[in-house]
Order: sequence, then structure tokens, then C-alpha cells
Amino acid sequence: MAIKRTKAEKKVAYDKKLCQLLDEYTKVLIAVADNVGSNQLQEIRKGLRGDSIVLMGKNTLIRRCIKVHAENTGNKEFLELMPLLVGNVGLIFTKGDLKEVREEVAKYKVGAPARVGLVAPVDVVVPPGNTGLDPSQTSFFQVLNIPTKINKGTVEIITPVELIKKGDKVGSSESALLAKLGIRPFSYGLVITNVYDSGSVFSPEVLDLTEDDLMEKFASGVSMVASVSLAISYPTIAAAPHMFLNGYKNVLAVAVETEYSYPHADKIKEYLKDPSKFAVAAPVAADSGAAAPAAAKEEEKKEEPEEESDGDLGMSLFD
Repeated sequence: MAIKRTKAEKKVAYDKKLCQLLDEYTKVLIAVADNVGSNQLQEIRKGLRGDSIVLMGKNTLIRRCIKVHAENTGNKEFLELMPLLVGNVGLIFTKGDLKEVREEVAKYKVGAPARVGLVAPVDVVVPPGNTGLDPSQTSFFQVLNIPTKINKGTVEIITPVELIKKGDKVGSSESALLAKLGIRPFSYGLVITNVYDSGSVFSPEVLDLTEDDLMEKFASGVSMVASVSLAISYPTIAAAPHMFLNGYKNVLAVAVETEYSYPHADKIKEYLKDPSKFAVAAPVAADSGAAAPAAAKEEEKKEEPEEESDGDLGMSLFD
């Protein structure tokens, strides 16, 4: 017969387990576990078994364990988790990829009926069609202002109706109607709200960023830094190429307007004195490109008389 442990012994064991996890793991997912049943939580634990551990418990106990662990080890990085321990939350310690773990957790969602008093997490729309209910059940639809008609001895909904809006509480009439129709509009599971990684806490949306997104944001930031630097004439690495180019343009402009010269400026001055030099390169390329077709045409012209002479010779022989 197993010996039943006291509450004090359970707290000591829990504290030991949590401290061990804090020593071993550096990545933690904070998940809200509202409306998640024990069987569903067990399935999630099975799915994550191998590189992740789900830990549930009272927030006050978890805070105390984290605080004691920080005092004993000097590692205060996990103190960032303290403000996040609000409501019905759990911790998922993992050594795997954070995005893959989050996607695995999202798989374990279970449909749930609309119970009275629940706050709707999504809009609930009743689709049109035959309900299979007998005409005596029309009172439910009348109370909720749902247009219906009797078709072949059953109640049929004519148009789709938004029964419950997101954020509204489920009433008794809505709950009863959805139960009669066999609709389970809500689905519940662990919802990842925050991510902890080596002392940093960030939103789970960050896990969806790709390398292209990061490059785009980085390029946008560099562009803004360069723009500000150029506007206030403050040198930065991002603005340096533009500053050098603008400086060279100024030097070249001064050289063109004055008698000061250097090799590159002399070339520009020659072009300005004789603009026809700008078009020198293009005709040369065009002439070289047109030479081949012209030569081909000349060869065709030369070949044609030879064919005619052969024909004439052949005709004279037959004559």
C-alpha cells in the first residue's frame, strides 16, 4: 500500500522538481490552461514526451520556488517569469525547437459545447439547413429571432445567423439550442502566451518570423538610419557610402566649374566640351551587330546566281 504524503512533503517534492528543471532547461513556454481537462493535458504530455516537460501548479508556489532558486544559485534570469504567472497558467520546459513545440501543443485541441456563462472565444454562426427537429421545437428559434420554416415535418433554418459574438457570455437559450443541434462551437487547449529563452521574454508571434522577414526589417532599419544621418550630417556606417558619393559629386562639380583638374574630371570636361562623344560607343556596337546580317545577305545573293546557272545548265541538257 502506497504511503500518502502530507502537503508539506508534496511541496518539498514539487520544489525539488522545479529547481531541477530550472537547472536543466533554458527555454520555457508559458501556456494558459483555461478549460483544459486532465485527460487532454495527459495527451499533451504524451505528445511532448522526449524533449519537453509540462509543469502545472499553484502560481504562488512556483513564484516561491523560482525566488528561492535565484537566491541559492545566483541565477536571476528566471525571475523574468514571475510577472507572467497570472491566472491558470503552466510551464512547458523544452530542449527542442520552440516553434515546433508550440505547433505540437496546438494540435491537442478538443471541441467543447457552449456552456452557460462562458465567454465566447470566437463568433458562433448557426448555418442554414435542416435541423432534424420537430415543429414543436420552434420556440427556441423564435426566442433567438432565427428565421425558420417547416420542411417535410422538420424545422429548417433559412439563413445563417450569428448566434453569439466573440467576447459575449453564452446565455441559457443559446446553450440549449446549440446542444439540440449538436454543435460544439468552441475548442480548447493550451494557449502559448509568452516565450522565455535564456533570460529573454518575448511574444510567441516572434517564432513565426522567417529569415526574409528579418532581412526586410533590418534593411528598413538601415535605410532609416542612413536617412537620418544624411539629414543631420552625422556620419554612420550606414550613411558612409552615400556621404562619400555626395562628397565626390561636390569635388567633381568644383573641378568642372574651375580650372582645377584630375584624370576623372578631365574626362568629364571632354564630354561636356564635345557631347557627341557620349554617342560614340553606341554606334560602334550597333555597326558590329549589323555587320553579320549584312554579310549573310551578301552571301545569299552570291549563292542565288549559282543555283540559277545550274538550273539553266540542266534545262539546256534536257532541251
